[in-house]
Amino acid sequence: MSDSFSVLEEVFQVVSDRKANPKEGSYTNYLFSEGIDKICKKVGEEAAEVIIGAKNNNPDEIRYEIADLIYHLIVLMVDRGLTWDDICQELRKRR
Repeated sequence: MSDSFSVLEEVFQVVSDRKANPKEGSYTNYLFSEGIDKICKKVGEEAAEVIIGAKNNNPDEIRYEIADLIYHLIVLMVDRGLTWDDICQELRKRR
């Protein structure tokens, strides 16, 4: 991954570590402890907030909400045992 995208792997590694080594007070661990329903709910909420930000045509809001969505998607990936390689392999099929 290029330097611009290395942060995605870094966040993925932190989320993976939180799952393997829970840290008290961690929001990520809260999501894991609540389970898949909570994780999916947050993904849905963040997706809706991306849509609202786009409709508001506010670049700062859009950037913030997309980052939130990506973070929650990473939590979902880790929870379901997916990796960036899995996602990239799927995307390559769509070229």
